[in-house]
Amino acid sequence: MIKKWLVSWVGESDHKASETDQSDGDGPIANALLSSTHYDRVFLLTNYPHQRSVEYCSWLEKYTKYSEIDLQDVELSSPTNYAEIYQAVSKVLTSLKLPNEKVELTFHLSPGTPAMVAIWIMLAKTRFPATLIQSSRKNKSGKPKYEIETVDFKFDLASDFLPEFLQRSAARIERLASTPAIAVPEFSKIVHTSQVMQHQIDLARRIAVHNVPVLILGETGTGKELFAEAIAKASLRKDKPFIAVNCGAISKELINSELFGHKKGSFTGADADRKGHFREASGGTLFLDEIGDLPLNAQVRLLRAIQQKEITPLGETKPVKVDVRIIAATHRDLISEVANGTFREDLFHRLAVGILNLPPLRDRTEDISLLVDYCLDQINEDSKDQPEWQNKKISQNAKNIILIQPWPGNVRELYHALLRAAIWSRQEEISESDIRNSLLSIPQKTDNILGQSIEKGFDLEGLLNKVESHYIQEAMYKAHGKKKLAAEILGFTHYQTLSNRIAKLGLTIEENNE
Repeated sequence: MIKKWLVSWVGESDHKASETDQSDGDGPIANALLSSTHYDRVFLLTNYPHQRSVEYCSWLEKYTKYSEIDLQDVELSSPTNYAEIYQAVSKVLTSLKLPNEKVELTFHLSPGTPAMVAIWIMLAKTRFPATLIQSSRKNKSGKPKYEIETVDFKFDLASDFLPEFLQRSAARIERLASTPAIAVPEFSKIVHTSQVMQHQIDLARRIAVHNVPVLILGETGTGKELFAEAIAKASLRKDKPFIAVNCGAISKELINSELFGHKKGSFTGADADRKGHFREASGGTLFLDEIGDLPLNAQVRLLRAIQQKEITPLGETKPVKVDVRIIAATHRDLISEVANGTFREDLFHRLAVGILNLPPLRDRTEDISLLVDYCLDQINEDSKDQPEWQNKKISQNAKNIILIQPWPGNVRELYHALLRAAIWSRQEEISESDIRNSLLSIPQKTDNILGQSIEKGFDLEGLLNKVESHYIQEAMYKAHGKKKLAAEILGFTHYQTLSNRIAKLGLTIEENNE
């Protein structure tokens, strides 16, 4: 059964109606509730003093015979700040699990400022489809009265604006694509011929010149540090220090000292002052590899360093200004980490200004042959001065074995497999047998969902919810937060089905509504 909901700001005229004898009318909200349309739920937003609006709601319930009118306090620095109003209202509507196919939504335009009205219209025509109503003031028998009318005008962002915008965007992209690619020497170490890798290089090249944080995502061995070094070299900080730090290789007890420094005597073992990596990278670039391994207390300090551009070394009370560009990388699924509460959402958004998604080797198979030749050349160059070293080549049969491997360790695994084969091979040419002997057989991790024993207390619904949550989060990640695309990936016929599943599972997922 479809429910009717009314959502509105509480305005000054509404408050006055409850505080006087209604000589100036009932007020827009009361008049809407006294109209012929009955609403199953009334949800009011207020940026007025809390007690004043509470008293208004009590009066409204008695006056209109509506029970349990919901009131939500919203703090605004200004009732004309469009961006702030948009964020606040969107947050409230999302918390109400809207849009919902079982709810017919109505926004009341009359209460509130012109900025509030504009936001209602924009949301009704985009993210939260809704009917719009307004109150027109009439004088009847000498007493002012508000009459409710539906605001109906043909305006649809999806059909009226976006096609034209996308057409213009497509024309710009076509012009860019027709421009000859410029060779960028800083990225020359990234061996590739595939389009998927070229796309990431193009993105990295564009983001390099902007002084913003970068987040590089990708499996182990996909070349995240190689990209970080190239971005630093292509940036305006190219002549400044590049400091690489593996966050997963530092103990939790020492991570704050390593990154932010400490004062002598600030803790046991602090025998001398330490600058820390932030100050060592001053003016340059700090590469934080495996950022997902950073403990929460260090995440708080890192967030402040990015926001305020200052750090406070351990044992110090006065903050120190720092000028450092952050490039972070991880093999973890940070979207899931944020949802699980193990990685701060505010830090994630601060880092993810420029995002690169490096493809695994299995998704760029056309690069493998080129990488084999490159790695083998590097191995020969590094080993040429060793006694009895033969300049190694690889047979075609051996290369064919390499081409069909899944390479879960990506380029790093490929390089070390070739290195083992080159060392163990007794001949100048690496054979098929040499390659087979150099491959590592590592069993892949699995949850073995079909192999769990059924005992008393087996939770089938919980297991299915876990599986569904996993794939919904993965789809949203691959779709870059775009719910419609994620729904298509998952095979849902309508994105609303995905919205319902997310609400049912209680997932907190960051959406991209651009």
